[in-house]
Amino acid sequence: MTAPAEPTVADLGEDDLIASFVPLLPRGRTTLVPTGDDAAVIAAPDGRFCVSTDVLVEGHHFRLAWGTGADVGWRAAMQNLADIAGMGAEPTSMVVSMVLPPATPVSWLHDLCRGLSEACGPLGVGVDGGDLSAGEQLVVAVTVHGDLAGRDPVLRSGARPGDVVAHCGLLGHGAAGHALLASGRRGGADEILVRDFLRPRPPLAAGPAASRAGATAMMDVSDGLLRDAGRLARRSGVVLTLDPPAASVPDAVAALAGVAARLETDPTEWILGGGEDHGMLATFPAGTALPEGFTVLGRVAAPSAGRPAGTVLVGDAVPAVSPGWDHFRS
Repeated sequence: MTAPAEPTVADLGEDDLIASFVPLLPRGRTTLVPTGDDAAVIAAPDGRFCVSTDVLVEGHHFRLAWGTGADVGWRAAMQNLADIAGMGAEPTSMVVSMVLPPATPVSWLHDLCRGLSEACGPLGVGVDGGDLSAGEQLVVAVTVHGDLAGRDPVLRSGARPGDVVAHCGLLGHGAAGHALLASGRRGGADEILVRDFLRPRPPLAAGPAASRAGATAMMDVSDGLLRDAGRLARRSGVVLTLDPPAASVPDAVAALAGVAARLETDPTEWILGGGEDHGMLATFPAGTALPEGFTVLGRVAAPSAGRPAGTVLVGDAVPAVSPGWDHFRS
């Protein structure tokens, strides 16, 4: 006997599809009017809110064969939540818009909603609406809002010579996990790295903690440590001098060494050039007691002849490593 075909989004139609997944979405602690009207209403007691948006495109940012719908939902949420934390704010609400090929199984969409809920629900972040459209390629677009709680936002432009450069979170795990999936050699003890790629775990509390500790500049590391450090350095008009990973983050190097050897890769390339870990990169005045979880990576220096603003050095030299992800070249 042939099993019945799994229902697709085209089988349900828009209204029934929305009714089927809305109960799976979390309501946030600041949500006054949830999804169901023309717009949601979210409390903003600070009088300001941070907003950021990201798009995930099938084939560019995720592959259906590599993980579940819940993995995509989790990742879509976390990479946006990390942007809010990178401003020193606490995430409160998000809206999610999707382009769905008509043959998309309803179960996959429900799974994605469960992933959003798993990521957002424990944080009190609501998924408060969005939009659906049919199209040829699967696309997930998330816009997230955050509360500064009366603090000034921590910008990329505040680093000053003499500051220390510090990082909180994982380094290189996302790149290692991606390499394992791309090589088809996942499994065993390496599966934790695959999980860290499919379901990144940004240290969201570290952003507000860094703000309270007096961070002068900050951002989340999404496209690779070197690329994002360069962005911070350019915005601040400074040079960042990082210590070699073997000196600053030896545990990160050791955690990746075995997989890197099997894939014939230098683990420092993943640490410096890999992305998708979404840790917090911040600068602090010298002598600051760093918040829990932050590790000093180097120092901020003034530009000089041959070392213009935006330069990132590793061990006092320009590293011979790909600087990270570029959406139009990678």
